[in-house]
Amino acid sequence: MHVDGQLLALCVLDQGIDQPGAALPHSTNSPPPPLTAASVEARARELGASDPDLRRVLEDWGPPPLWGRPPGFASLIHMILEQQVSLASAQAAMDRLVEAVGTPTPEAVLTLDDDALLTIGFSRQKRAYARDLAHRVAEGTLDLEGLGRLSDEEVRARLTEVKGIGAWTADVYLMMALGRPDLWPIGDRALVVAARALRGLEQDPPPAELERIGEAWRPWRSVAARVLWHLYLSEIRPPKTPGGTGAPATRTSRPVS
Repeated sequence: MHVDGQLLALCVLDQGIDQPGAALPHSTNSPPPPLTAASVEARARELGASDPDLRRVLEDWGPPPLWGRPPGFASLIHMILEQQVSLASAQAAMDRLVEAVGTPTPEAVLTLDDDALLTIGFSRQKRAYARDLAHRVAEGTLDLEGLGRLSDEEVRARLTEVKGIGAWTADVYLMMALGRPDLWPIGDRALVVAARALRGLEQDPPPAELERIGEAWRPWRSVAARVLWHLYLSEIRPPKTPGGTGAPATRTSRPVS
């Protein structure tokens, strides 16, 4: 998770599989308006009015931040870098990428050879993920600008065709970059831990139970997720260790489908 107003990315590893498929039709339904800081606060208060557990978090810690990122290629590259490493390491790699090419673009990433990408911080797997994403965007087979006009399901389907982008990355991109109001990323480790604490459960809720917990907060599950992340950051996250970054090391290699 970031605490600097960007993405909360304490998550299980995405293991997206590159599965080519036919192009999907454009959505006939307009997506909902994106969340804003003001709407997150207002909807959080509404959820808290009917849920005593959420209300307690809001009373103790206030409303959660928006935690947004700009839509586009650079944010997706950053999400790829965040897989399986501490967030401090991912941010350092992102900083080196920006230093090398300026604002990351598909064309700029495709000019970097293996050694350059390794020096920046891309593992062999992540080089493949970044190049697949860059090729698709550069060739126009993935229209990132057009995603904002599509439904959540269509956005998820398009993004998960890219190597290394699985359900978690797609859902968090929908939440944080596109501001969609009703996403519930059950593959996020911090969400699991916070839900356990919120409901006073003896064990981490399995995916099916976490889905059930989230149902009570439709159609504002993205807001509820932010409240739970706020709880995690404020009460649950392990304290910084001397000389450490404070970034929690709680990723797992369990695939997310």
